[in-house]
Amino acid sequence: MAEQRLPNALPLLRAVGDEGLRLFFPLSALYCALWPFQWVLVFSLDLPFARTTPPALWHVHEMIFGAFGAALIGFITTAVPEWTDTPRLKGRRLFMLAALWGGGRLVGFAGADFAGTLGAMCDLAWLALLVAYMAHVSILKRTDKLLAFIGWIAALAICETAVRLCFSFEAIELASRLLRISGLVFVGLLGVALARITVPVTNLVLDPTEKTSPFRPHPGRLNLAPGLVAVAVAVDLAAFSDAVCGYTLIAAGAAFMDRVGELFIGRSALRAEVASLAGSSAFAGIGLLLLGAAQLGAPISGIAGLHVALMGGLGLGVLAVFCIAGLLHTGHSLSFSRSAKLAMVCLVVAVGLRVLPDLDLMPQPPGPPYALTACFWAAAFLLWLKDYWPRLRNSFKSCE
Repeated sequence: MAEQRLPNALPLLRAVGDEGLRLFFPLSALYCALWPFQWVLVFSLDLPFARTTPPALWHVHEMIFGAFGAALIGFITTAVPEWTDTPRLKGRRLFMLAALWGGGRLVGFAGADFAGTLGAMCDLAWLALLVAYMAHVSILKRTDKLLAFIGWIAALAICETAVRLCFSFEAIELASRLLRISGLVFVGLLGVALARITVPVTNLVLDPTEKTSPFRPHPGRLNLAPGLVAVAVAVDLAAFSDAVCGYTLIAAGAAFMDRVGELFIGRSALRAEVASLAGSSAFAGIGLLLLGAAQLGAPISGIAGLHVALMGGLGLGVLAVFCIAGLLHTGHSLSFSRSAKLAMVCLVVAVGLRVLPDLDLMPQPPGPPYALTACFWAAAFLLWLKDYWPRLRNSFKSCE
């Protein structure tokens, strides 16, 4: 029986090891679904081996560096070869990145403080390898197209180093602040990614023949949002006053909202393929606006603002990229299925259930704390996985 199963698994291994998104997008979706679900419903907001680091900080860390980290690896290892016309990473190189990412998750999944050094080494290794990979391609092709991504991912690696050191030395308050900054850095990465993705996707929706490019946003505004996020991060790190931090966050949020305004392209703006990307910018913008208002003393929960930016902005952005790439890289036209659209609805509902009670706009849902939020959030990524897996299965069947 074992001899029969192994040969049958080889085409699957070849397929998922052939392209970054085929391996890391499913891993990210599974971890997105599993991590909050088990943290809320299985461990009741606690973790079995978290002794010195509060479980809530592990929770945030695993969302940023765990779930969204896998999505980042898949995106970079798939998009960079397309943008630079270079061979894509495959096989052992991808599986090595997966092993490093997985090593960090074995530690973070249970909040295993005693193995924190091992987890830190794994996470820093895959971040460093991504930076080295993009730097190598940039030098090889003599291009500056990847510099923004190199800078943001290097900043993410610095944040991870600082957060892990704080975990080790039990500097909990500083670790919480640095995790917030890590989230903002990932929002900056989102801004850069959306600037690259939105234009070709919108043009493909407007003209499926790809003969024209009717959507041409002002080039000076493409990097406005991530640029202002960088300013907000720098101001926060420099320990400026709450007022200065608040205004810079509001400016960054307004830049994301400005990007939403650019996507009013007529009826096509209602297409899920376009609306999902606009929704990601809108959530990121609203989250930063709420966070900035809280810094200025408004009676608003700053935690709510972070959840809108991270769960809504990053979550919807990741799900949109999953859907878009999952179609285009498996030979399908750019048209979201009902399952994909339902997945996005579930994600938006999850964000609402998590944030609206904190803003006093609805009562806390019945049942264990955040249970409904976790269920809708898990359903969003599992629905995507259910929709995408047959496409992956069909692709590796063709290899047999």
